[in-house]
Amino acid sequence: MATVITVSGAPGHRFSKPVQGSIRLLKGLGVEGDGHCGETVKHRSRVAVDPTQPNLRQVHLLHAELLDELNAAGFEVAPGQMGENVLTRGIDLLGLPVGARLRLGAEALVEITGLRNPCAQIEAFRPGLLKAVLGRDEQGRLVRKAGIMGVVLQGGDIAAGDAIAVTLPALPHRALERV
Repeated sequence: MATVITVSGAPGHRFSKPVQGSIRLLKGLGVEGDGHCGETVKHRSRVAVDPTQPNLRQVHLLHAELLDELNAAGFEVAPGQMGENVLTRGIDLLGLPVGARLRLGAEALVEITGLRNPCAQIEAFRPGLLKAVLGRDEQGRLVRKAGIMGVVLQGGDIAAGDAIAVTLPALPHRALERV
């Protein structure tokens, strides 16, 4: 069963975010009080290119299975430290298509827009971590493992222990790309 493990958020632009008891998702904006909350892009590198582009990175979701993998490799990464808003377990986030919808808890609905593209901050956080969250598939293509991004279609409060329900978009599905 897909479950929310922890939720996190923080004002401003920080790499890690403290784990909270609950967070509120706001329709069309993101996580209330979070540095990436807003209708237009908030990521500094994207603001520098075009501050008017829509914010496709309102909510960052990360699978706890990645933390398990990283901790087994000796990185000592705890929930919230990778900058995620929602840490999940029991769902193949990276295998979801663009447009998949996740019902988080009773009310919140997030539509998946793409993959998180890990940046240099991840390397500054833990040396060697950037390489650990990037890999190659059988064809040699780059695989980004640092989570997925989404936009809030319906607001609501979410907390650890909340169930996650997935609705897939109509076929054909489009694989996630970095946003």
